[in-house]
Amino acid sequence: MMDIIQHIFDAIPLLLTFKNVLAMVVGTAIGIAVGALPGLSATMGIAVLIPLTFTMDPIAGLGMIAGIYNGAMYGGSIPAILLRIPGTPAGVATVFDGYPMAQKGQAKLALRISLVSSSIGSAVSAVALLLLAPPLSMIALKFGPADYFWLAIFGLMTIAVLLSSNPVKGLLSAAFGLYIGMIGIDMMTGIERFAFDQLELLSGVNIIVLLTGLYAIPPAIDLALNPVKPVGEIGKIEDTTRNFRWSSLVPVWIKSSGIGVITGIIPALGGNVAALFAWNEQRRGDPDKDKYGKGAPEGVAAPECANNADTAATLIPALTLGIPGSSVAAVILGALLVHGLMPGPQLFRDKADITYAFMLSMLVTSGLMLVLGTLGARAFVNVLKMPTQLLAPMIFVMSTIGVFAIHNSMFEVWMMLGFGILGYCMEKLDIPTAPAVLAVILGPIAEENLRRALLISGEGFLSLLQGPISWILITLIVATTGLPILKKMLLRQKSNVSAVAGDE
Repeated sequence: MMDIIQHIFDAIPLLLTFKNVLAMVVGTAIGIAVGALPGLSATMGIAVLIPLTFTMDPIAGLGMIAGIYNGAMYGGSIPAILLRIPGTPAGVATVFDGYPMAQKGQAKLALRISLVSSSIGSAVSAVALLLLAPPLSMIALKFGPADYFWLAIFGLMTIAVLLSSNPVKGLLSAAFGLYIGMIGIDMMTGIERFAFDQLELLSGVNIIVLLTGLYAIPPAIDLALNPVKPVGEIGKIEDTTRNFRWSSLVPVWIKSSGIGVITGIIPALGGNVAALFAWNEQRRGDPDKDKYGKGAPEGVAAPECANNADTAATLIPALTLGIPGSSVAAVILGALLVHGLMPGPQLFRDKADITYAFMLSMLVTSGLMLVLGTLGARAFVNVLKMPTQLLAPMIFVMSTIGVFAIHNSMFEVWMMLGFGILGYCMEKLDIPTAPAVLAVILGPIAEENLRRALLISGEGFLSLLQGPISWILITLIVATTGLPILKKMLLRQKSNVSAVAGDE
């Protein structure tokens, strides 16, 4: 521990030079802009801008990348709150309570909660990366294929059952997502599945296309069919940030930071899963569950804190073991290699100055994000004052440009519009869309690890019941999904008994 602290103190003067701070400020500003634009993501932003860092000093270049990463994760909440469009996949859960807060005239408060929660989550994640990287990385090594399978099932079942007032509708949405996740080439056999001889479907359905379709198009359709006055005309946009009790969010930040860090350490999950887990856990543990989805401040704080607590945590297995915890971590690994840094235990010994400066930059940019977000909040909230006659076509245009820019494909644009119509119908039928999105992410993870576990052991289904981690996850699945269903059945039976007694 003393060696770690000494390395941190040695790295501070190397990082806090004018050139490096300027690179982090520019990177954070670019990241917020990238995250706020629907269709773009932190992965895309970093991948596009990595060539700009080739000629830069390694600390400055990696500091800019850290700023883009942290900024993009927060930036995704801006359109999620103001327009009900998640700017990044990790912004899906923020829509649930952020957009209702904006509709109630509390857009400034929602943006402020999102910003503070994001900064706290990023700072906790950076501290975990700095102090706990080697020991925490060992947790990920203990997960086998069967454990990953049960972890994916746990995420699917809890979101599908607890997110919807009707568990059947939640499971139906998850089943649709599982089907979408199976489209493309089977990675284990190379066989085409559900592509219907369309070359564009061989690589599967891009998550950005699905997200934009399910979350951006339905509100645009609704605005076009039912024009309403903008929030700025309906009533004054309230500035309730001064009167808000920030201390009430401290337990939310503590719990969600833990969820984000742990989720980040486990490869292949990512900030979107962390955000949904945190929102669901916050709702499940609150006595007043009905307020969620209607503009609860805790419903904004939990996912934003969790998806930002995931950022630096995904780099823990990447830096110590060379195992990227997410697509962003994989791109950052490429940037490290470009700057002559080889991931692994030797990185902390041979290149300790640059490595610790990079990890510190994750902490510094979490503070810069708070400053830049505060300065920009006043401009962001003016989006709500736009007439809906302009807002609806603008959402369509922005969504179309964002999706087309991914692969320059009109096929994906039409696919997005198809998902948009489907999402609009799901809303009218009160079928939640979040289980479908999570199923697209977790479905392939569950399938791949299920087949891998069965192939490795050769013991059939029994191979999924070996090891303490699997049994812990199975217990959690039964407890979090079975008990709510049983409770609803008992309440229904009790109401039927009361009705019969009343008739008598």
